[in-house]
Amino acid sequence: MVRIHLLELIRDNLEPHQKLPTERRLSDELGVSRLTVRRAVEQLVDEGEVYRIQGSGTYVAEPAIRKRELLTSFSDDMRSRGLTPGAKLLKAEETVAGARESWLLGVSPGEPLVHLLRLRSAGSVPMCLEEVWLLARLVPGLLATPLEDSLYETLLARYSITLDRTQQQVRATVVDNAQAALLEVPALTPALLVERVTYDVRGRAVELACSLYRGDRYTLEQTLRRSQ
Repeated sequence: MVRIHLLELIRDNLEPHQKLPTERRLSDELGVSRLTVRRAVEQLVDEGEVYRIQGSGTYVAEPAIRKRELLTSFSDDMRSRGLTPGAKLLKAEETVAGARESWLLGVSPGEPLVHLLRLRSAGSVPMCLEEVWLLARLVPGLLATPLEDSLYETLLARYSITLDRTQQQVRATVVDNAQAALLEVPALTPALLVERVTYDVRGRAVELACSLYRGDRYTLEQTLRRSQ
């Protein structure tokens, strides 16, 4: 009951980063013990609905961007939630595949690649550092193209590359000082590191991407089924 009341309060009356009523006030209003209120608040903290600041109180968290299993671009994810995607180009260069890139992309060492580093945002809020390697022979002239929009849309519109599937790994990490400054979070803030290789409809490995997402603003959702 207390948890449901708090969720309704957050949804109907409070904005992100607004403070929740104190445990004492909630206890008096709902006619329950402070321990019951504390347990409900702790559950909401675990669920990412609220966050605590020691000595200050409990506050409404920003809603997390939830990434589902479909192969979609960052821009697709943001637009589907009514947010405006953004991209700030930090690096764009020609390079060659080293041991790691050649193994993951299935090409020979020394294969020409296009390397991009972009800061992705939702509205004005930095969300993700995105580092991408593409096979240069598939995207001639890409570096002369504006790269502030969806890369997947550019691949389709300019190069007729239709992406079909991806293999990805996700692991927990923390941001270093340089990453923290770009993402506008404190150093050592938890983050999600997503590494993936994306293939087109012809089965070619087209893209190797390493994306560092703010852990407080992004979640990954999966549906798992037992085999029959």
